[in-house]
Amino acid sequence: MIGTIVNTACIIVGTVVGAALHRGVREKYRQVLYTALGLASLAIGLNATITHFAKSDYPVLFIVSLAVGGVVGTALDIDGRFKRAVNRRSRQGDAGKLAEGLATAILLYCIGPLSMLGPVVSALKGDNTFLFTNATLDFVSSTIFASTYGLGMMAAAAVLFCWQGMFYLVAAVAASAVSEGLMAELLIVGGLMITGSGLSLLNIKDCKTLNLLPALVVPVLWYVLVAAKGGV
Repeated sequence: MIGTIVNTACIIVGTVVGAALHRGVREKYRQVLYTALGLASLAIGLNATITHFAKSDYPVLFIVSLAVGGVVGTALDIDGRFKRAVNRRSRQGDAGKLAEGLATAILLYCIGPLSMLGPVVSALKGDNTFLFTNATLDFVSSTIFASTYGLGMMAAAAVLFCWQGMFYLVAAVAASAVSEGLMAELLIVGGLMITGSGLSLLNIKDCKTLNLLPALVVPVLWYVLVAAKGGV
């Protein structure tokens, strides 16, 4: 778990550094940061999705996942509940922006090849290279996020720790539980979610990305079902 601990610590430190610059960043520069984060989200999301299409065993599974997950998430109003919770707890004037920033940061930190494959490789091979690389990237990202949204972005560190810890424990307990096919499906769906988050940051379309979070469960359930029926 050392790699995940380092990754989490880098986000915390980066957030503190970025928050120290928060009041000194003028509005026009914050808007530039919004644009930069939006464009980066589009690039990262599309890259994750496109590069894993060829590895998909079920080419339409991501469509079903997004559709079913979106309906479930909308029915549960995950996005609305999340923003209302942040609004109640935030002392900043722009709680909506903080919620948007947290949603984007959580997706960027958690849904990516390094963040998802890293804990698995660490658990199976004891190699933390992926996680250390991811920690460096997240340090830079968290500094930018916090300089824009403030110290409240530190909440994303706890989510990352739980997320990577889950992959680490699953891989440690059952080495075959996270197959290459399942990982590809999660990265395709997650990549599209990051892309949607980028569109929101660029004020092109509010995709309410948090409502799509249940979509990540669909590929897992599908692979469990296939395994139960003796599929491959």
